[in-house]
Amino acid sequence: KGRGIFHNNDKTFLIWVNEEDHMRIISMQEGSDVGAVLDRLIRGVKGIEKRVPFSRDERLGWLTFCPTNLGSTVRASVHIKLPKMSARKDFNEICEKLNLQVRGIHGEHSESEGGVYDISNKARLGLSEYQAVKQMYDGVKKLIEMEKKEK
Repeated sequence: KGRGIFHNNDKTFLIWVNEEDHMRIISMQEGSDVGAVLDRLIRGVKGIEKRVPFSRDERLGWLTFCPTNLGSTVRASVHIKLPKMSARKDFNEICEKLNLQVRGIHGEHSESEGGVYDISNKARLGLSEYQAVKQMYDGVKKLIEMEKKEK
């Protein structure tokens, strides 16, 4: 009861209501223009905040139902194919050192499909929204560099 997904015509901005959290706000698109995705997200959140107040704690950040989302609540992710890097036994360890979380493309506890992974920033608590996105961006950039050097 009371669950739903609302989206724009292009399906690049979505709001999931009463899924894992009370509200999950998603901005996405194909390609590598992280700035456009972030800009759309910021504009959307500001529009929602005009009508729906969000709860924020000075120490914990934005309050959510799911404890792993406390803090900035930002989970910035990309779907990326890394066939050489993902074949390495230490792939997950490398991602851990880069503060990245690796998932299959169908969410937590799913496997990679066709060698494509969902890679995101690991931390949310103690980071600003910008720092969370930058953590993902810098880590993925490093993985791409490593992928190109792999034999």
